[in-house]
Amino acid sequence: MTFQEGGSFEGGRVRKGGGRRGTMIAGGGIGAVLVALLIAFVGNQTGVDLSALTGGDGSDSGAYGEGQQEYIDTCTAEEANSTRECRLNGTVQSLDAYWAEALPQQAGVQYAIPEVVSFTGQVSTGCGAATSAVGPFYCPPDQTVYIDLGFYDDLTSRFGANDGGLAEMYVVAHEFGHHIEQLVGAMDAADRQGTGPESDSVRIELMADCLAGMWAGHAASTVDPDTGVTFLAPITDQELNDALSAASAVGDDRIQEAATGQVNPEGWTHGSSEQRQRWFTIGYNGGTLQDCNALSASSL
Repeated sequence: MTFQEGGSFEGGRVRKGGGRRGTMIAGGGIGAVLVALLIAFVGNQTGVDLSALTGGDGSDSGAYGEGQQEYIDTCTAEEANSTRECRLNGTVQSLDAYWAEALPQQAGVQYAIPEVVSFTGQVSTGCGAATSAVGPFYCPPDQTVYIDLGFYDDLTSRFGANDGGLAEMYVVAHEFGHHIEQLVGAMDAADRQGTGPESDSVRIELMADCLAGMWAGHAASTVDPDTGVTFLAPITDQELNDALSAASAVGDDRIQEAATGQVNPEGWTHGSSEQRQRWFTIGYNGGTLQDCNALSASSL
């Protein structure tokens, strides 16, 4: 997906480095499904301790202290089209602009801007310490999205997703979807401890996929209030395929089969590849917040 010529994205929006100290293990992100599956299918069967994957000791290693925070600098549209840091910066600001308008209109709820942290290796958060192995995730207590940009390499090399700008943007948009769920009360309403194809854990993830699709469907018509330029050019068929490929790559069934050679729907926490693609498409094809409410859907 291409940022429009003439666009510019101010610095100071995306923080680089660590987060906050907490007491809970971070997780629930688009990449955390891999860790959850490894724990369920390897750790529980062999007794292997996989807590290191999620920073389970609660340590604060790797975090920036007060006065040491750094941010992604101002980027042009051309830079956002060619570098991951700038693409993240532009994507976040596009999501801010879209949800600042759509959320009050559709839910009567004011949009609160989430923090976004780009980290490397490990990070401390309001949900506890985490490592890059968790993948991108949203932490409800501190309302912050955390992402190690190296995850995109794993998304293609390990998970088999297509490479492409919209595939990377989908990952960020999915985590912003969790923030929207937090703002409208869906996170609190869901029982996120259960597993299985109809569980609330899966419903929350599919809802976030649908919300990501809503943003993507409107990204080419969302205007940057600072420049008056639309954020993105219209999505091509190839770019849409890239995003759908990313959604498919992190389906529970696909990762289970790759990790263990078998598929166990009762262990699902994020949804199958088909479900994730379908719910993204619902949002993309003109879906609303009501359409995306997987918690109340009769079937998934």
